[in-house]
Amino acid sequence: MVLEHIFPEDWLEQKAGYAFLLGVGYSIVGILIASILFPGDPALVAVAFTSILLLPELYKIFDMEERQERMEKKVSFKALFRDDWDIVKIYVFLFLGILLVYSFGTMMLPAFETNTLFREQLEIRLGQGFAGNAFASSAVGSLFWSLLSNNFMVMVACFIMALLTGDGAIFLITWNASVWGTVFGYTAKAASSFSGESVLLVFGKIMAVVTPHMLIEGMAYFLAAIAGAVISKDVLLEEFASDRFMEVFGFNLYLLLGAVLFLLLGAAVEAWVLENVIVYQEIIRMSFLGA
Repeated sequence: MVLEHIFPEDWLEQKAGYAFLLGVGYSIVGILIASILFPGDPALVAVAFTSILLLPELYKIFDMEERQERMEKKVSFKALFRDDWDIVKIYVFLFLGILLVYSFGTMMLPAFETNTLFREQLEIRLGQGFAGNAFASSAVGSLFWSLLSNNFMVMVACFIMALLTGDGAIFLITWNASVWGTVFGYTAKAASSFSGESVLLVFGKIMAVVTPHMLIEGMAYFLAAIAGAVISKDVLLEEFASDRFMEVFGFNLYLLLGAVLFLLLGAAVEAWVLENVIVYQEIIRMSFLGA
């Protein structure tokens, strides 16, 4: 692919902020290609195209990490954490870039185009689909456990896909960014039409409330994806059950445990926000009235 050779090999790792531009650019390209080739139902296809475009860069990043680890005479948790933290930053900026494209697309496009381009993501708002129960769970059962069970399924799926394919978790990460972006953008647009406030102002309020727990939950998915990808590649590159293999394997099990802890914290913060932040509750109420 030509795009993966445009920038120097280590450009994302050195300046992770550029990953934001990559997330914005590739998600726009993915949406445009999907809307042209699959005009009837482009939502999931756009996510797939965006993921495919991102894969070459992720391959390069993980290849670089492998070369660095193999040059180190002794694996240390400090070195592994430092290397993985660089990848986490890349995932965060990619995620935010994709999320903002879907948010602004939902807010700025006419309703008909929004309902067509982002149909699958909008269904999540009604609690449908694999990742949707969390958005409709406040009235049924324990909100915390509903959020936790849903997010746990996503985290496990990220880990398994990364373990089996190396970088396949990027599809679920892109999907979640598109869902959150679409839901937040639609909520802001609908609430704005009811209240008369600027849609950008309402969106700013939403992001101010949701960003902390969104990033905490995102960290769980990113860590699970990294742990799965590194274990997958380590099985191929290292002698099974060797000291080096066990050190890397053990570190990534700790990484997966860290993902679980982030998941618990994220569900707790999100449940508290949904139950106690009146501004956010009012925005959600207005969004349903203005829909």
